[in-house]
Amino acid sequence: MKRRVFDLLAAVLCALILGLGIEGYVRFFADDGMQYDLEMWKYARDIKQLSPDPLLGHIHAPNRKATLMGVQFETNSKGLRDREFSYERSSGMLRILMLGDSLTVGWGVPLEETFTKRLERMYAAQGNKAEVINAGVGNYNTIQEVRYFLTEGYKYNPDVVILNFFVNDAEPILPHNNPSVPLRMCYACNFIVGRLDTLMRKFFVKQDWAQYYLALYNDGQVKGWLDARDYILKLADYCKAHGIRLIIASLPELHDVRNYRFQRITDLVHEAANQYKVEFVDVLPYVNDQNSSDLWVTPPDPHPNSIANNLIAHALFEVLQKASIAEKGAEF
Repeated sequence: MKRRVFDLLAAVLCALILGLGIEGYVRFFADDGMQYDLEMWKYARDIKQLSPDPLLGHIHAPNRKATLMGVQFETNSKGLRDREFSYERSSGMLRILMLGDSLTVGWGVPLEETFTKRLERMYAAQGNKAEVINAGVGNYNTIQEVRYFLTEGYKYNPDVVILNFFVNDAEPILPHNNPSVPLRMCYACNFIVGRLDTLMRKFFVKQDWAQYYLALYNDGQVKGWLDARDYILKLADYCKAHGIRLIIASLPELHDVRNYRFQRITDLVHEAANQYKVEFVDVLPYVNDQNSSDLWVTPPDPHPNSIANNLIAHALFEVLQKASIAEKGAEF
């Protein structure tokens, strides 16, 4: 009996030592500040908080600061990754509000190199005053983005709203719960889960990233996409009723911009924009002459880097310079 107890205690001690060893390795050697899975976990832990609104699920907490993917990430008093903005408008100042996910928030890119801040500088170079407010939140889909606008973003009274659409925006909203203390502290747990998911997708039954995205839409009748369309209509109706110019920008998936696999998704979004009489811009033609990897934050992480953000800004600036649908309609 004593022998069994001793063996059990020895096994527990070995497991504990192994676990601590793995945790130490991940914290002090594997975590170089550029591991996508770990950085996204830190983002959720250090920047986000649960929202009382189940449709939003999570929001940026106000006045938070962290270093993520090697760049500073700070939120203002209203939880935006941006400088402070009052709800009240400044006289003679064009105000643009950006809705979107981690691409809009500028994952892995310094704030001043994001396409939101680049747009401000483009207007300034013309001698025009413009505020471009970054309301992006990582892991949001179209429903959450529109919900944010209808409950909070509208308070900024923008002249223009740009809804940045990405191929995963038809994903369902998953339940959000506060992680347990061990999961909030365990680097190794999150590192291992991320590596296992990659292996499953590569060698076993899980869909790869492209198959997964395409399955969110299929023939255009999948519930997630239909729900996203309904929220695009809600946003379009609000903007029309309040004289706000709405633009939908299709931001490309950057794994392979020269042999693009998601044109069907772009077409579905374009069809919805046409149906709801909303302006649309496809950003892919502005980036598809580039080497895909030149546009990535890191080789495993195809979020838009500074080069890609610059190209996106030029695409958006070009459409912003054109007359809006409402202005064109007034000409006839």
